[in-house]
Amino acid sequence: MNRFSFPFYRDSVDTLRWKTARVQVESSDLYIRSTSDIYTYAEHACRSLREIIRNHINIQPDFLSTLTPLKRIHDVPDIISRMYSASEAAQVGPMASVAGAIAEFTGRICKVHSEEIIIENGGDIWLSIKEPVLISIYSGRSDFNNGIFLKILPEDTPMGLCTSSGTVGHSLSFGKADSVTILSRDASLADAVATAAGNMVHTDDDIQRAVEYSLSVEGITGAVIIKGNKLAAMGNVEFVDHTDNSIINNY
Repeated sequence: MNRFSFPFYRDSVDTLRWKTARVQVESSDLYIRSTSDIYTYAEHACRSLREIIRNHINIQPDFLSTLTPLKRIHDVPDIISRMYSASEAAQVGPMASVAGAIAEFTGRICKVHSEEIIIENGGDIWLSIKEPVLISIYSGRSDFNNGIFLKILPEDTPMGLCTSSGTVGHSLSFGKADSVTILSRDASLADAVATAAGNMVHTDDDIQRAVEYSLSVEGITGAVIIKGNKLAAMGNVEFVDHTDNSIINNY
């Protein structure tokens, strides 16, 4: 089973269903599974998107560093507008949504060249599929590590599935959750809300409050929060036994 939650679990082997590629542009590190070879398109898209973000930071320097929403500049490219909206919805800085935004916009640009596509960018995923897939939640030192699998159905995609952690990886988090995974049609929003929810979790008593907060944000469809031996989930989330291969085809 392929794990998309963090880069060190990436599997570079092609299958009957998937071709695999890795695109690295500066700090963006995309792991891609698609039904056709889209490496060149993805690399060009990622470079262009990063240039758009860099240009906006030159205009609005605080866009890079603020941890709270900024006064919006209007008439900006779509990816910047989406990051402003995610920031405002989750009450975090706009760069809290950057990995999800790059994953989604790269995916949307490349989708015309591939019937199915999954793009993971540092634990943040955007996918558009025709058959079900399983995606694992990597939760570091928790009791659930490598044991939690979500079933994603085609009718629920395109979808963003973004993970933040206070104990694993490079995510900026002020909390102590092992993993906060948020599902939304909008990967920028999912990324920002994962950060905001993760910031809330310091003790076991915070987990339920954080998952309820996540579902209170308009546009969020599911949430899973793990800390130690505690797990809370709400919304459109389906856990499955990953040994049941009858629901998945060559993934």
